Amino acid sequence: MGSASRTALATGIAALASAKGVTLATGEELLAAARAIDGSAQLRSLLADTTLEARDREALVTRAFGSLGATTTALLGGLAASRWSNPHQLVDGVEEIGIRAIAASADSDIIGEIFEVERAVASDAQLELALGSKLAPADTKAAVVSSLLAKNGSPATTAIVRHLVQSPRGRRIGGLLRSAAEIVADVTGGVIATVTVAAPLTAAQQDSLTADITARFGKAPRIQYLTDPSVIGGVRVRVGDTVIDGTIASRLAELRLRLAG
Repeated sequence: MGSASRTALATGIAALASAKGVTLATGEELLAAARAIDGSAQLRSLLADTTLEARDREALVTRAFGSLGATTTALLGGLAASRWSNPHQLVDGVEEIGIRAIAASADSDIIGEIFEVERAVASDAQLELALGSKLAPADTKAAVVSSLLAKNGSPATTAIVRHLVQSPRGRRIGGLLRSAAEIVADVTGGVIATVTVAAPLTAAQQDSLTADITARFGKAPRIQYLTDPSVIGGVRVRVGDTVIDGTIASRLAELRLRLAG
């Protein structure tokens, strides 16, 4: 995000934290608004048009989304009144505030459920195609998600994942799910750590790794373990944009580069 968008998003997050009556429905309405704004080039441009007064952009929100709840309309109006680097980042911001609203109002393990969806998608090529296809209608993909999460998914997770598959905006399904999990983790004061190993770690090794990540990032991690024999040994840890690669494969690659140079 550009600097203006980062400031606008921070303002939106603060407004959400102080808002009263935030519910699952609030988050769902915000996500629906994000889809509507994304689907209308004219509305998207007007809401992000800094030549218009902030109050005029807020009034436009009221006219376009007047049927939504009062809390939703207020949050959406505040987002529209802020200055965004470009219209598409406004859509990103509305989406993030919607996910945060759902996470703040839920008592379910959204992160764990998103991890389960990600594993299911990664292990089933047909499911990945069904959810990630650009040709499949949005309603069809949303129905697939509802079916997938019917037994073990909470309403909060279902709402988030249904939105993501309906509004990928050029993003791959795996990346969408990871980004959503990171947003939810931030709401709950944690971080998402993706750990890649050649073979499963012992319980003691997992405890040690959790302690190391907590000490480094200052937040308790939710760890997703991935097994990849090609790393040979050691551990690769990714938290956000930070990657700590202590795998043998990485060290061998570095050695080959030094020898070649």
